[in-house]
Amino acid sequence: MKLGLQLGYWSAQPPQGVGDLVAAAEDAGFDAVFTAEAWGSDAFTPLAWWGRETSTVRLGTSIVQMSGRTPTSIAMHALTLDHLTGGRVILGMGVSGPQVVEGWYGVPFSKPLARTREVVSIIRQVLARDAPVTNDGPHHPLPYNGPGAVGLGKPLKPIVHPLRADLPIWLGAEGPKNVAQTAEIADGWIPIFYTPRSAGMYQPWLDEGFARPGARRTRDDFEIAATCHLQVVENAEQKQAVIDGMKPFVSLYMGGMGAKEQNFHHQVFTRMGYGELADEVQGLYLSGEKDKATALIPDELVDDMHIIGTPGEVKERVAQWEETGVTTLLLSCRSAAEIRGIAELLA
Repeated sequence: MKLGLQLGYWSAQPPQGVGDLVAAAEDAGFDAVFTAEAWGSDAFTPLAWWGRETSTVRLGTSIVQMSGRTPTSIAMHALTLDHLTGGRVILGMGVSGPQVVEGWYGVPFSKPLARTREVVSIIRQVLARDAPVTNDGPHHPLPYNGPGAVGLGKPLKPIVHPLRADLPIWLGAEGPKNVAQTAEIADGWIPIFYTPRSAGMYQPWLDEGFARPGARRTRDDFEIAATCHLQVVENAEQKQAVIDGMKPFVSLYMGGMGAKEQNFHHQVFTRMGYGELADEVQGLYLSGEKDKATALIPDELVDDMHIIGTPGEVKERVAQWEETGVTTLLLSCRSAAEIRGIAELLA
């Protein structure tokens, strides 16, 4: 199992010291560095900026929001960055959610599975550069001949010859149908709440995708990149402090990310067996009682979602994640020293 550095997306201001983190990750033997986007910083620019001083780590997006760009635009970003970095890009994409897609990007959210399939197909056509890119699907028709078209659209091939036709595409997916489709059409999967305890829930969904005719990968060459916070502590008191510090993030995703009517993260927690808790946390969070919502998050849930413990406990827990099929652990780290310490511990 490989290690990746998860930089995430920016808060109110650009973060400080990220260049040192990236350099430390490469020096320590991390396999990849990943960035994300929400409705502020984008995922591609930081990789170009912070990755310019690296030479070995792969550079991934987890995730690019498909609705924020047309499929050909996403392909242009990926092929450009892949050339600049000597073939180190991993294109991680996802559908986001209706609040962001319709509220921020101003486009419909409906039919996320069908849209994903079209996006992946178009991007692969661009990267293959075998013929002018076309798509007959209703979501991203190429050429476009719908309302407002002047009728002069022409199928095109990218001017730039892509460096890799097989540039890896990983997808963020949470529900059964989306996970199965990811196993069918993608090179890897970026789950948001994959844990040793919940891993068994996902296996039939993955197997369904691998078994479909024309599936791109098998379980043997499919990558699973699970995100968690890893922190080494000296004793139980320190561990409790870290767990308590992680609870606001859990309550945010469980209760505050998305509308009450459609919150994909809330649905994942429900499938994990926390349905009643998720409903209660969501009700409090959406009514503005965030502290009360956070107070309901149990220690064991945080402990399952993340790797927190003494050096021996951390090594044992990392082995448990690996046994479930995780090929890369995407870790959030706060300092270069922490990165070096983790790499040394898990070497």
